[in-house]
Amino acid sequence: MISFKDVSKHYPNGTTAVDRLSLELPEGGITVLVGSSGCGKTTTLRMVNRMVEPSSGTVSVAGRDVLAADAAELRRGIGYVIQQAGLFPHRTILDNIATVPLLLGWGRRKARARAAELLELVGLPGDSGKRYPHQLSGGQQQRVGVARALAADPPVLLMDEPFGAVDPVVRTQLQNELLRLQSELRKTVVFVTHDIDEAVRLGDRIAIFRTGGHLVQCAPPAELLASPADDFVAGFLGAERGLKLLSLSTLGDLPQEPVPADGDRWRLVTSERGEPLGWRDAEGPEGDRAPLLPVRALRDGDSLLTALDESLASPAGLVARVDADGVLTGVTGRERIHEFAGRRHAEAGRAAALKNATEAAEADGEERATSDEASQAAETRGEADDEGTQGSAGSDDTPVSDPSVTA
Repeated sequence: MISFKDVSKHYPNGTTAVDRLSLELPEGGITVLVGSSGCGKTTTLRMVNRMVEPSSGTVSVAGRDVLAADAAELRRGIGYVIQQAGLFPHRTILDNIATVPLLLGWGRRKARARAAELLELVGLPGDSGKRYPHQLSGGQQQRVGVARALAADPPVLLMDEPFGAVDPVVRTQLQNELLRLQSELRKTVVFVTHDIDEAVRLGDRIAIFRTGGHLVQCAPPAELLASPADDFVAGFLGAERGLKLLSLSTLGDLPQEPVPADGDRWRLVTSERGEPLGWRDAEGPEGDRAPLLPVRALRDGDSLLTALDESLASPAGLVARVDADGVLTGVTGRERIHEFAGRRHAEAGRAAALKNATEAAEADGEERATSDEASQAAETRGEADDEGTQGSAGSDDTPVSDPSVTA
């Protein structure tokens, strides 16, 4: 869907922001560009909608060179979300969202109806459409920014550190919202961040850049974590790569175990409906009168990293699992999570090694094919030269003396 072919961006002062980038961004997925400040990730994103134009190379969207398109027309067909939303302060929320449809010539009624529909889609109440940006929280403003970017239903969505200016709790909520929207809409998303944890959580593929605009590695999160390309990537990912791998799996990937029965030290107390209320130490001096220790019940969709955290906080070393109604269905032990993490890391490592070996074999095959073609061409030229030499010898026009003829 989006392609960079040998793309570079140089500035008049001699700075190289992007250096000979070749990268394919698949349709319908989230590709996260990540790296430290000055690595060229934002410049790369902005070359897609020509906010920045490449110095050389080709950037194409849906097979079309972006430089061949009218810049304004190109941008109206690409959603763009920036940090702190960038909303017009003098317009209502509804009119902010309707901006691009109106620029595209939609009727005002149709544009506002689409805006109202998107308010609901991003989880904002309908009456917020009448408010102004300063009347909303930071997280709500970011939701409006996403809604505005989606208003004309563009196939491509560019997001430049959109959640960087909100607190961690709101940030997690917005990340969840983006994943929910993407599961429904399947846009081609280019997402820029400096936070590797955010990249792992959101990305179908992650591209890591180093200073000077060099792409170091681009791969799915599991492959990246299991097999970093070099020390720079390994250092950027951090020492807890195994824990980050857990965030890619859910509790539903593990089987449930029976709830501890009478005779076990820690008992999980439930309500009449079967909702977990807390853990009780059956061997404590107070017996059944002992106060309950807190329990945080999890569902199948929660990540294994969250489950590991809860198992460490649990006095029993167990995670209470509930269904959609909050009713207890079973437990999962800390040991099971550790075992699964080890298997997952080994599997990801083997898959990465197999991929690398396959790519190396393909590259070697291509090199050999090129070498064979060159050898065949050389042989053909040699045979042609030999034939030419023989032909010349047989057709020499110099008269040959006949010894039988005398003067």
